[in-house]
Amino acid sequence: MQSCILPCSLKNGDELIIHWFYTEGQISVHSFYDNQDQLGNQNQHFRNRTFLFKDQFHSHNLSLLLTRVNVQDEGRYKCLKSSTKGSEEKNINLNVDAPVSDIRIHQDGNRITCSSEGIYPQPELTWSTEPPSNTVLQNRTTVHQTEEKLYDISSSLTVPDEDS
Repeated sequence: MQSCILPCSLKNGDELIIHWFYTEGQISVHSFYDNQDQLGNQNQHFRNRTFLFKDQFHSHNLSLLLTRVNVQDEGRYKCLKSSTKGSEEKNINLNVDAPVSDIRIHQDGNRITCSSEGIYPQPELTWSTEPPSNTVLQNRTTVHQTEEKLYDISSSLTVPDEDS
């Protein structure tokens, strides 16, 4: 699992208040006020996964470190800052990818199966021949979404005999 930084640079003032929200439903991601993290209202999905760079507040860095990023984290976030100098906000879009990391190919006679798991966004699989031919390739592809919102894909192709 990877980590990411949601960037936010806003001018600070005294009595700094920072709120990070996941904007789909105004879900509380991380709050800081009274000179400390305030995580009582933090959504459980983000528990023990968010950190602010407190040592960098003086240089206006209010960025959020999000650890163990998963597909459910994808979406729009809002950094909201209040201080004696007023309020400001910044919106950040987080796109999550889980690229293909392992491809399995299995051949049983004239049948070839290609599969991979744990992919995001939804994958597509295309068969081709080398050299290209006019033969229409008949394949059967299934895509399944897991509870973690990742995709598994499997495609089988029956290759015609060369003498047909």
